[in-house]
Amino acid sequence: MNRILFSMEMRRNISSLLLWSAVIGVLIFFTMSFFRTVLQYQQQIAGMVQMVPAVAMKMRGFSNINDIFSVIGFYTANNLIYMMLLGSIYSIVLTSNILLKEEYGKTAEYLMSRPISRSGIFTTKMATAFLNIFMLNILATFIGFISIQIYKKGVFSLEPFLVISFYTMLLNMLFGAIGLFISVTMKRAKPITSLCVGLVLVLYFLYTISRMSGVDGNFGYLSPFKWVNIDVLSPSYGIEFLRLAAFLGTTGLLIMASGLIYRRKDILT
Repeated sequence: MNRILFSMEMRRNISSLLLWSAVIGVLIFFTMSFFRTVLQYQQQIAGMVQMVPAVAMKMRGFSNINDIFSVIGFYTANNLIYMMLLGSIYSIVLTSNILLKEEYGKTAEYLMSRPISRSGIFTTKMATAFLNIFMLNILATFIGFISIQIYKKGVFSLEPFLVISFYTMLLNMLFGAIGLFISVTMKRAKPITSLCVGLVLVLYFLYTISRMSGVDGNFGYLSPFKWVNIDVLSPSYGIEFLRLAAFLGTTGLLIMASGLIYRRKDILT
């Protein structure tokens, strides 16, 4: 891995990382500030929620009404949309442009003239992108933990919080790998931000539909969002081998395929 290129890419992307981290962090903290209000008016809210269709509840992220009155359930349902959806958009946009921008920016020829191999370019840029995704998740997890500590009432179990945060990071990493793969398969060098954001939204919509009552939700597994286990209130909640294997296996295969394609791709024309 080329240290100069790595340092340059980190400087290029630091502003974007800080901006996304700030936006997601503020959303998480602001949302958690309502938790004590929810507990204060628990009976009234419970009565109002009874009138809300179960479909709407599940689309919002609540498996049942009790989720609202548990700090980890409230956090998961309200805040995972920020890290699952916004975090995935950040990840796929970052990785889809980190290689392509040298082509449509007409700087690929200069980069290729440097004493660094095609594999070195790919590895360095990939490492930079995934480090940024990792840092975004660490910052969001830290803010989530602090906000829970501030607004919680009663006992808070750390393990489910860490597990759901780990799942979310795996999801973001997978979308990062998808972004890499899309970028190296593009024959014409051009920004593909809209395409990638659209893909994330379609997959999230597919996941949302699969959670509706009366719908056979198995088709939802076509969406990586479905691979995240959000049932944090289950006594047996934890890391599941099949879900972990799906995330790591798919991410690894996409990265390897992207590297092979990039090494053979003509990026100077």
